[in-house]
Amino acid sequence: MDRIVYDRMAAHDSTHWWYRARRDILADYLTRYGDLPANARILEIGCGTGHNLPMLARFGTVEAIEIDPAARAIAAERLGRPVGAAPLPGLPGVERGAYDLVAVLDVVEHIEDDVAALAAMKTLLKPGGKILIAVPAHQWMWSAHDVVNHHHRRYSKATLRAAITAAGLTPDKLGYFNSLLFPLAAGARLLGRLTGRDDSDDSPPPPLVNSLFETVFRLERHMVGRMPMAPGVSIVTLARP
Repeated sequence: MDRIVYDRMAAHDSTHWWYRARRDILADYLTRYGDLPANARILEIGCGTGHNLPMLARFGTVEAIEIDPAARAIAAERLGRPVGAAPLPGLPGVERGAYDLVAVLDVVEHIEDDVAALAAMKTLLKPGGKILIAVPAHQWMWSAHDVVNHHHRRYSKATLRAAITAAGLTPDKLGYFNSLLFPLAAGARLLGRLTGRDDSDDSPPPPLVNSLFETVFRLERHMVGRMPMAPGVSIVTLARP
């Protein structure tokens, strides 16, 4: 990712509506469907500035990997211990067969060989372990945001399922989220394309709008996995061997 992406993440990951509501949605999703043992051993790959680590720590002991040095330093401070730097798809030096949960939250789209990356993650799992995957949806929504984030692709449900299956995994509860605000997001992307004002800036909107978007997005914590969601900005699933 461009340096500016990590800088914005560090500045806004505790206040931006998307980060805040998304953490709550994923926590509820894991609570309902993760079926994790007490004090599970958890690894987040591509943890960025570590903003998801406290949420994941509710479910067990968390370790993390981040290849960007500045973001890794922030994540290590939040975690209270060192954060690894093993890159995908190989994950050299990472203990195999050791984890009850591997979390890759908006990470797989950054890897050119996504199937090889998912196959490597599979080797990290204990028997019964799972991979929590979230990715951006809809290739037609490609924008400057994807460019500065160094994405290789956005996914459909079919292409994500195909990559997971090719890696020897089975997806469960695969579906869209960030659906309630999808019409606004899609409209903004299309308008930017039509006007030539495609902007990669993902700083928070004004406080009242930020609060409103957070409230609306957070409502999905009661829906994701429980019912088929309308098309959304993202896709989430739990994959298992």
